[in-house]
Amino acid sequence: MRIAVLVPGLRAYDAVSNDARQMAAALRAQGHEVALFAMEAHGIDEPVLSHEDLAGWIRSPDDLVIYHFCTAWDFPLELFRRIRARRVVRYHNVTPPDFFRGWSDGYVSACGNGRKQISAFARLGCELYLGCSPFNLEDFAAERVDPARMAVLAPFHPVEDLAALVPDARRLPDNGGAPLLLMVGRIVPNKGYLELAEALAACVREVDGQSHLLLVGKLAPALASYGDAFWTRIDQLGLRGNVTLIDDADGPTLRAAYEAATALVMLSAHEGFCVPLIEALALGTPAVAYGSSAIPWTLGDAGLVWDDRDAHLIAASVGRVYADPALREHLVDHGRARYRDAFAPAVLERELAAVMRRFD
Repeated sequence: MRIAVLVPGLRAYDAVSNDARQMAAALRAQGHEVALFAMEAHGIDEPVLSHEDLAGWIRSPDDLVIYHFCTAWDFPLELFRRIRARRVVRYHNVTPPDFFRGWSDGYVSACGNGRKQISAFARLGCELYLGCSPFNLEDFAAERVDPARMAVLAPFHPVEDLAALVPDARRLPDNGGAPLLLMVGRIVPNKGYLELAEALAACVREVDGQSHLLLVGKLAPALASYGDAFWTRIDQLGLRGNVTLIDDADGPTLRAAYEAATALVMLSAHEGFCVPLIEALALGTPAVAYGSSAIPWTLGDAGLVWDDRDAHLIAASVGRVYADPALREHLVDHGRARYRDAFAPAVLERELAAVMRRFD
């Protein structure tokens, strides 16, 4: 089968790009002829064709186009309306615009436009809507897409590559063995950084005065006001010395961060899947999380997941993981089992093959 994989942009170290590229590689390994198409590509060491050439690449109504939907883009919508091929919407989710109100008009507009396209794609009656999680498919279920046309496939990822690296802890904070809270992810409003500041304050007050928060993530220039709000709150709490930000971490540094952390503390209010959670599962880092969106499904029974982001509850959870070796071992064992059974590359390859049998 000829399969076109379409992405708005391909970039190194990007979750959607990782999924698209590794999905393409897995499809090739299954014997399909596959080409990657994108509007732009940066730091990618494999052939990428222009999105404008996709329609001409298609030869038969039996060919397949897999569009990785993660942002507003008119091109694939128009393409899917006219192309004579089978169509798959690979849905990574689009963050609701309300998270960005008061922080960035540009993000409000972009996310709002992306959310509007959910109904447009639903009305096309594509052959398959392939969500990265059951949570993602709720958006298409709300548009009355036939459940028989929906399926879940967790995203492909480079976690095995991360696990194989030698940790480099030179840039990590030295807090004398006190609890180390780790957060991995972009500094954006839906990720819950302001709530994380309160959780750190509770840890410092109630668990250990040397508790430290390690942030591995970048701040988008358009959201500078949100970053400023986070640091202002940290300063108000008197915790500047308890926070380390690494916004350009390489693989060995990230590997060391997971190894050193007491827990990955994920207080995000909106995740379509959350790759850092499976990095933590695979690498033996316990997870303490707010049970929003896709997070409970991704973690399964392998983390401490709560219905709210109460700072005292989060601090107590971190403190318990820190002080109770048996609990930590339980979470580590369950985390590795969850990763092995649900998200290991061989599992994803088998599940992708099962999805492809729909098109035999």
